Amino acid sequence: MRRNLDSGFTLIELLIVVAIIGIIAAIAVPGLLRARMSGNEASALASLRVINSAQTTYQSSCGNGYYASTLIILGDAPPGSQPFVSPDLSGAASIDKSGYRLDMVEGSEATAAPANGCNATGVAAALFTSYVATNNPLSLNTTGTRFFYTNSLGTVYEAPTNVFAGATAGNANPGAGIPIQ
Repeated sequence: MRRNLDSGFTLIELLIVVAIIGIIAAIAVPGLLRARMSGNEASALASLRVINSAQTTYQSSCGNGYYASTLIILGDAPPGSQPFVSPDLSGAASIDKSGYRLDMVEGSEATAAPANGCNATGVAAALFTSYVATNNPLSLNTTGTRFFYTNSLGTVYEAPTNVFAGATAGNANPGAGIPIQ
């Protein structure tokens, strides 16, 4: 007795299913990439807000009225206390986080402090009257499309381009940007 094994899918039916899945994926992928970029940009903004808060605290409690010029200084805890920023924002002079690069230097009009701060890395030569912090996408149009910066005024700005392009410490003047509410 022989059975008929005609159950199953034909090659045409399988190709149609694969084509439908491909079309759905082509529609969904750009939306997922935009969502990832939005998440990266939100993280970049949050990092700059943390820097503003940490700088205000450092200036009033540890820096004798002066701001830290590097992220490393903000990550160095005063004796018997906690650091001003978490280790993910203070591990190096330049931090790559969520598709953005965070940098911080003293402002272009800054003057150096006459005395040391309360933590080991807060020496007078590294403390200034102003600072500029930027957060720029590592790969434009892939990890983010907007450039952000903040300064000792405490406002976070969106800039049209990288405000540190060609800048060096003491020569970072970001220019105009759009304040972000």
